[in-house]
Amino acid sequence: MEDRNTTGSKRRIFLKQIATMAGAGPLGISLGAPAGLAAVAAFGPSSALADDQPAGEQVLGYEALSQDEAALVEAMVNVMCPADDLTPNGVDSGLAIYIDRQLAGGFGQGAGYYMRGPWKHGKPELGYQLPLRPVEFFKAGASAVAAQCSKQYGKGFDQLSAADADAFLDAIATGKVTDPRVPLGSWFNDLAYPLFIQACFADPIYGGNRNKVFWKVVGYPGLPATHARDMVEFRGKPYPGAKDPKSIADFS
Repeated sequence: MEDRNTTGSKRRIFLKQIATMAGAGPLGISLGAPAGLAAVAAFGPSSALADDQPAGEQVLGYEALSQDEAALVEAMVNVMCPADDLTPNGVDSGLAIYIDRQLAGGFGQGAGYYMRGPWKHGKPELGYQLPLRPVEFFKAGASAVAAQCSKQYGKGFDQLSAADADAFLDAIATGKVTDPRVPLGSWFNDLAYPLFIQACFADPIYGGNRNKVFWKVVGYPGLPATHARDMVEFRGKPYPGAKDPKSIADFS
């Protein structure tokens, strides 16, 4: 068994690696057209989508997620970010709140997206190709995940053990768990996981990275890192002030 120092060191390296893939601003991802485009189009607006959620199902503190969706997202971020010596768990780090706020905001509502079709298959480099706003795609995927999880385990995702939940997410990401209505591989790899990464490293004003915990882990100073000269001067060295990062809110 690895000791806590070894485990912590490996996680710190992993966080630094994924930090290089994440910006410090709000989310702006692009999804390629999956093979299940026609199925998603047929799935269409339903009870799994935002506009049809009864107000009573909304969770206090969440703006886009229903009670069941919030339970799934909270379980998912806790599996991908378990509490350890370096960070609190995903929920306590604000990751679920970040995801909810992005889905409720301009990104989730498809601001700037052309949503009038025609809905044809397109190459991934052409960008988002689905006839759903990102929030609708997320909700449709969450509904499909719940259905497949219940089919495989006989219970909800939030009721799985950490090991089973991790294995289930891996099966979704690698295409081993599918749904006839929703391209779950694309849902996880192109939407849910990028939202998770952004939640870890975005400025805390967007809800995630609470108390700048992930910035502190990787030695990122926050807003002062925009100074190119300092980045060159201190490359490979501890950045001054990295133990006390500064967010946009600190300069407001």
